[in-house]
Amino acid sequence: MTGLTVARIALGCGNFGGIGSAPQFFGRGLTQDQAFELMDAAWASGITHFDTADAYGGGRSEQAIGRWIRSRGVRPQLTTKVFNPMEAGADRGLEPDRIARQLGSSLDRLGVDHVDLYLAHDYDPAVPLAVSIGAFLAAQEDGLIAGYGVSNFDARQLAAALEAAAPRAIQNSYSLLARQDEPELLPLCAERGVAYLAFSPLAGGWLTGKYQRGAPYPAGSRMTQRPEPYAEFVAGRTFEALARLHAIATSRGTSMAGLALAWLLADDRVAQIVIGPGRPEHLAPVSEALQYPVTGQELAAIEEAVGGLAP
Repeated sequence: MTGLTVARIALGCGNFGGIGSAPQFFGRGLTQDQAFELMDAAWASGITHFDTADAYGGGRSEQAIGRWIRSRGVRPQLTTKVFNPMEAGADRGLEPDRIARQLGSSLDRLGVDHVDLYLAHDYDPAVPLAVSIGAFLAAQEDGLIAGYGVSNFDARQLAAALEAAAPRAIQNSYSLLARQDEPELLPLCAERGVAYLAFSPLAGGWLTGKYQRGAPYPAGSRMTQRPEPYAEFVAGRTFEALARLHAIATSRGTSMAGLALAWLLADDRVAQIVIGPGRPEHLAPVSEALQYPVTGQELAAIEEAVGGLAP
């Protein structure tokens, strides 16, 4: 167990006003009205932790959340992050002065006096970890953040961060199709009490069944916008594993997305799952996963289905 308490499910807000942190997509993604509709639906379904970053949409994600908080009069738990540039060609990284500046701007956009969790969005080889973590500790002492952590770190980088000062959480990509953290990083988190937060639990839509072998990618999908992170999935073995997962999901009366989320929820090592739906109806698999947890027999069948993809 870790010393950090977070909601089991968080709403990922990376597509509010953009597609993640990519400057070429700033101003695209969900409109403010669409973001409000999604936040309303998530809140109504019991999701009270929102995950964002200063660079999502070039700040538009944090702005949308802040406007929603003010208009609805509620206060979700908040995670935000720092590292990526806010515009094309702008500075990036984890220099202490930049962390302090970016955190102040994030708080202004969100309209809050502190965030619950503040993450280094990536590893910065140009700045010693102890220096960057010193800036997080200073912000924590000032009451601007309740806890801090890292994201997109491998096991070696997390071990180095733990030598500097123990981060309370790490947020990495993890799903049935992306299990690179299983051999080293997940055991390290369990050993050192670091909360493991999983983003992209549906592997950019691959675990929804929307991508079919030999068929064009659906318009507006991640594979038509930012396919690079998922290029390794474009392989026959992936489609074969997906077919087996679809059969398991069908036999239990759920969607494949619901099955994939239930698999993550069954893992005690995963403290939080960050989902990134594009529309309110995309929240349905979360309800399925909570209502229909996977059994031990189903877990064994799932592992067999993806066995050729595991590390």
